[in-house]
Amino acid sequence: MKLSHFKMAVVTSLSVMVTQAFAGQEGLTYRKAIQPLWEQKCKMCHGASSPGLAEFNENKSKYKALNKGPRMDSYPALTHFVGWPDTGAMMRRLDDGKHTKDGKPGNMYLYLGANEEERQNNLSVFKGWVSEAGWILKKFPDLTREDLGKMNVLE
Repeated sequence: MKLSHFKMAVVTSLSVMVTQAFAGQEGLTYRKAIQPLWEQKCKMCHGASSPGLAEFNENKSKYKALNKGPRMDSYPALTHFVGWPDTGAMMRRLDDGKHTKDGKPGNMYLYLGANEEERQNNLSVFKGWVSEAGWILKKFPDLTREDLGKMNVLE
């Protein structure tokens, strides 16, 4: 698969931002904050036995019936659902509805916790990892470079 110059710049920009934005804030890295939360709340459906994004997209109904979503069991795999190729998917799925026109939460918000307080606390961890300003629900074609520059996902 050949990437356009813009898409390549997007991927490169994400890599550079990883080393910058939250460098002074402890606890907002994939390894320290996201991975443990992901293992607790997401691993069952998005773990090693789940299909990659392309395979999932080829047969969504099959995998949904099996309670399997796309594989997100590593830092690189999860960042595909933040920056590219499935831009904003993580944010759209986990959002509590405060960033949507219809006010409806994303389809995975419910799984962030057993009650609203736990869901809000866990959502704030994900938002802190991406950055509040980078919590953008847009898909790639609607994303600007400025939007992309707000997303910060440290490993």
